[in-house]
Formats: sequence, C-alpha cells, structure tokens
Amino acid sequence: MAATSSKSFNEQEYVLTEHGTKLYTMCGMRFEVTEEYQVRKAVGQGAYGLVCAGRRRLPNGTYQPVAIKKIPKAFEDTTDCKRLLREIKIQLHFSHLNVLGVLDILPPVEGKDGWKDVYLVCDLMDTDLHYIIHSKQPLEDQHFRYFLYQIMRGVHALHAAHVLHRDLKPGNLLVNKNCDLKICDFGLARPVNPDPSTKEDRCMTEYVVTRWYRAPELLVENQDYTGEPPAAVHRPSRTARAIDIWACGCILAEMIAREALFKGRDYLHQLRLIIDVLGTPSEEDLKWIANDKARAAPQPSRASRLSHSPVPRASCRGPSASLIAATRTQAYEFVKTLPIKRGRAWSEVFPNAHPDALDLLGRMLVWNPAKRCTMAEALTSSYLTKLHAGASHAAAPSPLPLPTLPHPLAASLRHRPPGLPHGPATAARHSARRSPVPPPAAPPQADPVGGVVQKLKGLKAR
Repeated sequence: MAATSSKSFNEQEYVLTEHGTKLYTMCGMRFEVTEEYQVRKAVGQGAYGLVCAGRRRLPNGTYQPVAIKKIPKAFEDTTDCKRLLREIKIQLHFSHLNVLGVLDILPPVEGKDGWKDVYLVCDLMDTDLHYIIHSKQPLEDQHFRYFLYQIMRGVHALHAAHVLHRDLKPGNLLVNKNCDLKICDFGLARPVNPDPSTKEDRCMTEYVVTRWYRAPELLVENQDYTGEPPAAVHRPSRTARAIDIWACGCILAEMIAREALFKGRDYLHQLRLIIDVLGTPSEEDLKWIANDKARAAPQPSRASRLSHSPVPRASCRGPSASLIAATRTQAYEFVKTLPIKRGRAWSEVFPNAHPDALDLLGRMLVWNPAKRCTMAEALTSSYLTKLHAGASHAAAPSPLPLPTLPHPLAASLRHRPPGLPHGPATAARHSARRSPVPPPAAPPQADPVGGVVQKLKGLKAR
C-alpha cells in the first residue's frame, strides 16, 4: 500500500513491505528503512551510494532530523568493506560535537545472512564548507575563525585517540545554518602507527588526502607520515599527525581566498605551486625524504588516482612498483633541480587577512612536518585562543584500536557493536549516556553565531 505523511514534512511516497518496513524509490534506487523513519529527499549521491534527508520519530512523539546513508553491496569488495567498518568504528568511538557520529545502523530486513546493503543514520547537516566557500555567501574573519576552531577541535580529538583523518578538505566538513561544523568521511582514516605489513594498509598508503590538500612529504616520498627515517616508523611521533595539520592550513587559506591555494594539475605541478609560495626547501627540511633504497621498495599503490575527485569504490589496484619508485624519484629530483626561490610573505599572499590568521597559517604550512604546529598548539594560538580559553578537548576516552579486520568481513559488520542503539527509545538513552563535550562560550566581541546565523539562512543544501 502507498502512503504519504503530513504535508508539512513532505515525505516521499513509500510502500509498506511484508517485513513492516518502508520502501522508497530515491534516485531510481531502492531505499528501505524501519517504520520510525520518514524520508524527505535525496541530498547526495556518488560511488559510495546515496544519502537522504529525513527524520526519526522519538519516544516522546517528537521528530529528530537525520541523514540516512545507504551503502549498497557493502560486503562485495574486501577493501571497501574494511574501509566501511573502520569508518563506523571511528564514528561510534567518538562523542564529539565536531565529529559526525552514527546514531543508528538499520537492521537487515531479511536477517544477517541476507544482509547486502548497509544503512547508517547520522545527524542531518545543511551543507558542507566547500559549498559555502565557493558560493556568493559573504564571509568575514569571524566565519574563518569559528569554522577553523571547530575543525581543529575535532581533529585534535581524533589525534588524541591516535587516529589520522588523512582526507581533510572542505567537502568533508559538514556545516549547518547555525555555523556548527562536523568532520565526516573517515574511510581513509587510520591509526598513527599501523601495521604496514597488511595488504590493505599498503594499498591505501598511496592515496591519502585529495591532491590540493596533500602535504609535500606525501607528494615526494615518506609514505609513513612520521617525518622520520623508515626505521622509526613504529615509534609514536607528533609528525605523524602533520599531514592533517597541512590540510587544515590549506583549508584556512581557501576560506580566506575563496579558492584553493595549491590547485595542482598533477603532483609535480603541485610541488611547483607550493615552492612558489613557501620557497625552495632547505636540505634540513628535506631530511624526511627516505633514502634511495626505501624509495625503490615495492609498494602497492593508488598513485594513478591523483585527480581532484572522490575516491572510487574499487579494489586495490595501481601502477607497478617500478613505476611508483620512478615516480617518487622523479618528484625528489624535480624539487632538487628547480631554481632556488625565496618564499613569499603571507601578508603579500593574503593582504586583507587578519595578522593572527596569517601567523597561524605560517605555522601550519611548513615544508618540514616536524616543524609544523600541533593541533593543541594551533588551538592556543593568538588566532583561536579566545575561543579555546577554558574549553576541554579530551574528547576521546581512549586510543582507538583499528586492527587488521578478520575474515569473513561481512561477519564483523553483521554484529551490532556494543552499545549501538536498536531503536529510537534505546537511541535516546544511548545519547544521554554519551554526553558530548560542551562547546566553549563564544567571545562577545567576535560572536561566531549571532550575525552569522542570519547570513547563512539563505544557503541551500547541496
């Protein structure tokens, strides 16, 4: 039977199935949810699947806006299945205002043995930072400051749990009309010191961070992100987190300029653009480039995926090890043979930016990863200190273990993680138990919400 909800919500037509679920057709795709959910419209579609906006009926009779993400055929590809499980584990581990969590995982309609599609329920956000930056929406320094503060606060929580995001960019930062920001898309995240012997970790090493936001050590060499020689890979290091710091610096620059700072066509052009701004790196700043033996070591790769585009859902494939080694050597030699350039002053690059923003930018966008500031140092910088004052950032209760996942992979996902809500009533209790860290009070002289809310009300979700 077909049914519709009240006109005020504009729920899509659906069919009630024999299992008691609601079956919608969204963008030509089956979209099946349990009875407490109502689906309004599709808000995103890509290689990963489909995201729809809707709402969930709570035990007290009120409704909670939610986003429902369908990942079709989630268990067919080993790499993608591991990535999905990793993403779910991270989102369940954190209860943080600036990290997108999972509110619910819908149970399989036909039982766990017939489970093919995964439905994740998350908070509904209005748009993403990429849309805001590249729209005609007026932005001021208070926008940059508040958005950056929330980004750094969320990433600091990830780093406190020894998790690297590895794909920070404006499109992975969700924003609502109140200027609240949440970090999403943890499919490429991994622990600071993973086991490099596992096939999937080796596979994913080559594709990290969309090129425009990729730190120079990833463009040239050092796939272990430690800023130290390969022998020190398994030792905890602050520089393991430096790739996320670089990406945050690129995002701040993009907010100021309303366009990406380093829009490289390929990895060599990307290096040239970085040199044009930062200047030629010194020998000391290039010490983190591995030796020739490490550069020639075989590594399965995603190096062919250098375009500014989402990661396709595919198995680990890439060019041969010899081609990868040659590419790395070419990048290293390319940097060494370029004419020596002096770096430009940030006040010259962004003459209208706040001096404190430029000071922080200069501490994040540094050639040597060991010399970049940490998230904690950025949060106490002169640019963010007023927002940071008195706030607590110890959001992760413990380091998050992300071990090599067992086989069969589907079995790992087919068992609900402990504590995961099974319905709206349980979800309410679960939410009450996981009390998030309260946001800091905004400074009165730079209110990040008041006037900004009114300015953002005209934005439409992507």
